[in-house]
Amino acid sequence: MKKLVITLSLICVMIGSVNAQKVALIDMEYILKNIPAYETANEQLNQVSQKWQKEVETLTLAAQTMYKNYQTELVFMSPDMKTKRENEIVEKEKAAQDLKRKYFASDGELFKKRESLMKPIQDEVYNAIKSISEEKSYVMVFDKSSSLNMIYASSKIDISDEVLLKLGYSK
Repeated sequence: MKKLVITLSLICVMIGSVNAQKVALIDMEYILKNIPAYETANEQLNQVSQKWQKEVETLTLAAQTMYKNYQTELVFMSPDMKTKRENEIVEKEKAAQDLKRKYFASDGELFKKRESLMKPIQDEVYNAIKSISEEKSYVMVFDKSSSLNMIYASSKIDISDEVLLKLGYSK
């Protein structure tokens, strides 16, 4: 009987504390879409990415062309020439792969560029969310645009527009 009373009182305390917590909701995609600096940074990243992709494709195409030429001239080559041309083709393919890795790997130039352009904007948004949360005593703030499995969220708890106002962007 004692265990039942203790368990019920713990459940009541837990329910009471859950009800006292304030929760808010944001839409990070919406917020970022309404920040001009984010759109500009995104465009810069796309341009740089396309430029670097063309460089990689040019090297890859050069290696493919070298290989096709090698195949057509193969019957006329001496063993030494074959080896030399094969090594040149392998080097060109390796250079293309190295360039691709340099630009697009998880620690590559594109990642570093994205971080340098986006981090200040994301930090500013985070600080605005933190400030609003502290002002209004929110315990948790969820991002409805992330992979959070949210079935329903009331628009009353969406503070996305407040975050934009705090950042100086009004809708």
